[in-house]
Amino acid sequence: MVMAEFSIFPVGKGESLSPYVARCTKIIRESGVKNELHAMGTILEGEWDEVFGVIRKCFEELRKDCSRISLTIKVDYR
Repeated sequence: MVMAEFSIFPVGKGESLSPYVARCTKIIRESGVKNELHAMGTILEGEWDEVFGVIRKCFEELRKDCSRISLTIKVDYR
């Protein structure tokens, strides 16, 4: 079981990042992985592959139209 807190956002896309956040939020909610969204990021809880699969999907979604992406991940494995 893994708990991962992550934040992801494009760099150089201006002040309003809400459209990008919304795209990732949709992926997270549709994943079925237990999650908790908060002001500074998201906590995912589940098996390693499913948790990192969600993070990868968020990254791939932003990569479609973002040349720079900031991604921070903290993991607690138990």
